Amino acid sequence: MKQAGSFSSVKTKTGITITLGLSMLLASFGTSIANIALPTLAEVFSVPFVQVQAVIVAYLVALTISVVIAGHLGDSRGLKPMLMAGLIVFAAASVLCGAAANLWILIGARAIQGAGAAFMMTLSMALMRQTANESRIGQAMGLLGTVSALGTAIGPSLGGLLIEVTGWRSIFWVQFPLAGIALILAFATLPGDSGKEGNHSGSVWSVLDRSLVSGLFVNLLVAAVMMTTLVVGPFYLSLGLGLKATQIGFVMAIGPVISIFSGIPSGRLVDAWGSGRVLTTGLTLLTAGTFLLAFLPNLIGITGYVLSIIVLTPGYQLFQAANNTAVLANVPKDRRGRLSGLLSLSRNIGLITGASAMGAVFSFGVGTGELTHATASAIAAGMRLTFLLATGMMVSAMAIAYSRTFSRA
Repeated sequence: MKQAGSFSSVKTKTGITITLGLSMLLASFGTSIANIALPTLAEVFSVPFVQVQAVIVAYLVALTISVVIAGHLGDSRGLKPMLMAGLIVFAAASVLCGAAANLWILIGARAIQGAGAAFMMTLSMALMRQTANESRIGQAMGLLGTVSALGTAIGPSLGGLLIEVTGWRSIFWVQFPLAGIALILAFATLPGDSGKEGNHSGSVWSVLDRSLVSGLFVNLLVAAVMMTTLVVGPFYLSLGLGLKATQIGFVMAIGPVISIFSGIPSGRLVDAWGSGRVLTTGLTLLTAGTFLLAFLPNLIGITGYVLSIIVLTPGYQLFQAANNTAVLANVPKDRRGRLSGLLSLSRNIGLITGASAMGAVFSFGVGTGELTHATASAIAAGMRLTFLLATGMMVSAMAIAYSRTFSRA
C-alpha cells in the first residue's frame, strides 16, 4: 500500500514537471522561432527589415511588461488558474499570428502572444518552486534552465524547416496544439490550491529586501552579458573571422547545446553544495569566459571563440540555477509569483540592455555604425572593448554576490 502511494506521488511529480517544462519551453520557443522568419516576412509583406523587426520586439516588450503583472495575479488569483489563462492567451494569439493578413495585425498578435508567454514563464517558475521537494529545488530550477535553452535552440532550426516545407504561417500555427497539450496537462496535473494563500496586501516591491535586490541586479548583469554574445558574436564571426552563414550557425549553436546538457547537473550541484558556492563558481566561469572572449578569438581565431564559449556557458547555467534558488529560497508562498515575475523582469531588462547598450559599445569600439564597411582589425577592436566591459560587469556581479553572502553570514 505504501509502495502504491509512493508510485502515485512520483507519477504526480512527473506530470507536474512535464507540464511546467512544456510551458517554459513554449515561452522560449515562441521567442526564437520567429527570428528565422524575418527575411521571409519582409519579402511577403514588402516592408523594410527595420519594420519587420517589430515582430520580435513586440513579443519581447509585451513579455517584459507583463511578467510582474503575471506574478501579482498568480499570487492573488492562484498560480494554476493564471498559468492556464496564460496558455489560453498564448494559444489564441498563435492562431491570430498564423492568420494575420498584414504585418501590423501580426505585430499586434505577437504582442498578445508575448503577454501570454509572460504568464507561462513566470508562473512555471513559481509553481516549480512550490511543488518541488525541498532537497531538490536546485535541480528543479536547473531543469527549467535546460528546457528554456532547448526551446531557444530548436526554434530557429524547426522554424526554418517549417517555412521551407509549409510556409511562414505554420511556425505560429504549430504553437497552438502544443499550447493546447500544455493546457490539458495543467488542468489534469497541477494542484488546485496552488497560490492564493496568505496575506496579499502591499505592493509588488514589498517582497524585496537588500539581498533580493542584489540577486535581481546580478541577474540583470548576467543576462546582459549573455545577450551580448548573441548580438556581437555573429558580427565578429562573419566580419572579423570571415565565416560563412552555415558556419556561423553551427558555432552559435554550441552555446545552447552546452546549456541543454549542463542545466540539470547545475541544479544538482546547487542541492549538493548550496546556492552560495555554486553561484560563486558560476560567476567565476562567466568572468573567465568574457575575459577570454576579449582576447582569445583575436589570438587564435575560431578555436579561441569556441573555447571561450565552452567556459562561459556552463557558468551561466550554474549561476542561473543557484541565483533562482537563492532568490526564491525563503519567500512565503503568497509572494513567490511576484518574486518570479521580478526575476523574469530583471532578466528581460538585461536582455534588452545587452542587445542595445552593449551593441552600441561594440559599434563605438569598431569606430563606425556601418559594420559591413569596417576592417577585420576594427571588428576585432570592437570585440575586445565590448567583452572587456562585460568582464568588468561580471567582476561587479561577483562583488555584489559576495557582499550579499557576507551580509547573510
